Amino acid sequence: MATDPDSDSLLYLLDTNVFIDANRDYYPIGRVPEFWEWLLYQAARGRTKVPLEIYEELTGGTDALARWVKDHRRPLLLQEPVREDLVAEVTTRGYATDLDDEEVEKMGRDPFLIAYAYAERDRRCVVTNEVSRPKRVRANRHVPDVCNGLGIRCRNTFQYLRELNFSTQWNVRSGIL
Repeated sequence: MATDPDSDSLLYLLDTNVFIDANRDYYPIGRVPEFWEWLLYQAARGRTKVPLEIYEELTGGTDALARWVKDHRRPLLLQEPVREDLVAEVTTRGYATDLDDEEVEKMGRDPFLIAYAYAERDRRCVVTNEVSRPKRVRANRHVPDVCNGLGIRCRNTFQYLRELNFSTQWNVRSGIL
């Protein structure tokens, strides 16, 4: 059962750490294939997507996770260009107006992920495993805090799984539990 009344209409945009943490700590690709099949099912239904910038982070390596993401580009990848004006707005309103090059590098791809959600705040949700640290400033701000300040929904992996009712009893062929 969904915990957010709007979760049935949300598009969940996944951060890099969702994949890395799941594979490393909870649902290794070779041991819990149900998780990865369920994720692909949600992506194929248009409920879960990965922005290009996050996709590029995930596929930069040669490990099993990078290969899995590369092998499933079509269903996972969000098929829309980033709006540079929104990346700039997220950066200035969410982090700072006068970031130096080192700070911009430290933020990585987070402003892009957030900008995709910001484009349709009422219909999108960021999923990240970063933990809120509201006292952090500038490039040290965490994704949940930037999202909160911009009025964007943000969930961690476990909230996301509850909202979309993940279970290891999942049968991707029939689409039922």
